[in-house]
Amino acid sequence: MPAKPAPKPVSKTKDKEAAKAAAQERRAAAKQRRAQFLEAFAVQRREDKALLPLMIGVFLVVVGVGFVVGLLFHKQWIALPLAITLGGLGAILIFSRRVQRTVFTKAEGQPGAAAWALENLRGGWKVTPAVAGTTQLDAVHRVIGRPGVVLVAEGAPHRLKPLLGQEKRRVSRLIGDVPIYDVMVGNDEGQVPLAKLPRHLAKLPRNISKEQIDGLESKLTILAARTAAMPKGPLPPGARMRNVQRAARRR
Repeated sequence: MPAKPAPKPVSKTKDKEAAKAAAQERRAAAKQRRAQFLEAFAVQRREDKALLPLMIGVFLVVVGVGFVVGLLFHKQWIALPLAITLGGLGAILIFSRRVQRTVFTKAEGQPGAAAWALENLRGGWKVTPAVAGTTQLDAVHRVIGRPGVVLVAEGAPHRLKPLLGQEKRRVSRLIGDVPIYDVMVGNDEGQVPLAKLPRHLAKLPRNISKEQIDGLESKLTILAARTAAMPKGPLPPGARMRNVQRAARRR
């Protein structure tokens, strides 16, 4: 009588099931990213008539330059696939930048727009929105990062100046000689436009270490009781496209 085959180890079966489930999740996530990308592309194309010509132009220029450079070294057919890849990346970068510009344009001037922009910063910033505010929806937001503490204000300048001064005094009593910067969001002289706010913060000098950031955040939690409640307000139209920008960077 032939011997029965030995049963498969339970652990190996579980590992295969887990790997299969993980692969299915990755495929579902990739499918969702593609759907988001295509949806955002369709929306942006309707609003931005120059988008498609710019993307095609960048793609063709990069491919053309790559082919010519390869031709000079008699390796044009080797250089062409690389040029096509770089051209595609360039076109996606154009798309991502123009989506971002559209989002910021639509958000500009809306209550809570600066808070929304800050909460979507990349690079380890610690953001506490609306640490001070008024009933007219003026607000001061606190950001902690490598530069130190940055107070970002949005609203009417004549109401924001006393708010900024008060918040600076409160913060300085707790953080000692750590630098404090203040930024007022707007389009007037001395203000920073909403679209340029992330870049403005990124250009500030690095004064403290990453370890100090966590220590500062702990100290400033005692200021979490806000002096004025400010509704975050509706999400700026097009803000959901930030997920698409992440998807575009992954492609």
